[in-house]
This record gives sequence, structure tokens and C-alpha cells, in this order.
Amino acid sequence: MLQAHSLLWHYLWVAPSVLLLILGFGLWRLGVHRQHPFFLAFVLASAIEQLTLYLLDIVPSVEPGTWWRFFWVGLVLEGILKFALLAEIFAHVFRPYVAIAKLGKRVIGAAGVLLIFASSLAAALAPVDGLFGIVSGAHILEQTIYIIECGILVSIFGFSSYFRIGMPMAERGIAVGLSISACTHLATWALAANDSLPNDSRVVLDFINMATFHFCVLMWIYYLLVPRTVSAQTAPIGLPENNLAVWNRELERLLQ
Repeated sequence: MLQAHSLLWHYLWVAPSVLLLILGFGLWRLGVHRQHPFFLAFVLASAIEQLTLYLLDIVPSVEPGTWWRFFWVGLVLEGILKFALLAEIFAHVFRPYVAIAKLGKRVIGAAGVLLIFASSLAAALAPVDGLFGIVSGAHILEQTIYIIECGILVSIFGFSSYFRIGMPMAERGIAVGLSISACTHLATWALAANDSLPNDSRVVLDFINMATFHFCVLMWIYYLLVPRTVSAQTAPIGLPENNLAVWNRELERLLQ
């Protein structure tokens, strides 16, 4: 059952993409895309990318090199949208501190795009040995994106916890899903890179990654599409008194 091109393999590749399209339609139908435009773009781009790669994989006439080139293009586009999404999450979490939110959003977005292009350029200019060079370069770029993504997410969770800033439900769900997916990919990559598994068992790592992403998509559907009831007894919570407010005021003064 845990074999490439098995029924479970087909399901785990196609089902998350179909669910992402449903999620994207739901976000647009409910108007949530106005608050999370980059998440909608990320959802639709990921779905189209994975369905395209799936079709290229099952068509016998498609060469492996062609498949990996499409993977490269999708990876770069997905990486750019992912960092734009992380910047969007940061801005929403730190919305009470306008200057910090604005600066952090710009820094994360710009740094992410620059790092992706730098990694792509370095991999493209490195000596390649046919298909092996394309595959290894794609893996290096993918793991670079996941490492930086994990670092940014840890920073967002750490700062919001330290300064006792409540994270909105939607942002929390998106961030947790991204964190689980990124950490799982990094863990499976570490096992593969260290030869911890025999070659014929490495396909299990692909199943773990696909199943984890499937779970994350279901989590996003729950957090963003399932209606919530707001308690009438909930009192507004004031902003915590800490140095963050001081930093925000000073940053606003510098930016003026």
C-alpha cells in the first residue's frame, strides 16, 4: 500500500489540492480573502501547482527533467507567496502596533523574496551533472525555504507570546498549519539526507509529507471556514504595558 502510484499515493497527492480549491472558493465566497489575500493566492497556487505536477507525473511521455523544471518554477512561485503570507500574518498579529507591523511586513516580504532568488541563482550557477544537478538544486532550495519559514514562524509565535499579544483565530490556524508542514518536511529530509532509511523505504517519507499536508489543509478549512460563535460576555482586552509600545512610538517617530 505504501508504494508509489498506489491508490493511497494517488489520493494523498490529489485530495489536498482539491480541498485547497474548495478552501479557496470558500474564502472568496465568505469574503475572507479581503483580509487574507496572500493566503488565498498561496492556496490557489499550491493547488494548481500540485495538480499540474501530478498530471505530468502520470503522463508517460513527460521526461523526468521536464517534471523537475516545472517543480522548480512552482517552488519559486510558492516560496514567494509563502513569505508574502508570513509577512501578512505578522502584520495581522502586530496590528495594534502599526509601525512595527508595517516594518516587519516589509522586512519579511523583501528578505524572503531576496533569499529565494539568491538561492535559485546560486543553484542555477552551480555546476550540474544532468538530472541529478536539477534534483539536488531543487531540494536545496526547498529546504532553504522551509528553514527560513520555520525561523520566521518561531519568531512570530515567540514575540506574540512574550508580549502577550493574542493571535487571531485565522492567523493562528494558518501559522500552525505552516509550522507543522515545514517541520515535518525538514524532519523527513534529515532522515533521507543521513541515510537513516534504506532506499526502498524512502517512499514512506513521501507518504508522511503528503499525509501531513493533507492534515494541514483540513486544519485550515476548520479554522477559516467553520463558523464561530462569539460569547457576549467576552470583554475587550487592553494592550499589555510593555516595551513594545515604546518601540512602536519611537519607530513611528523615525518613519515620519
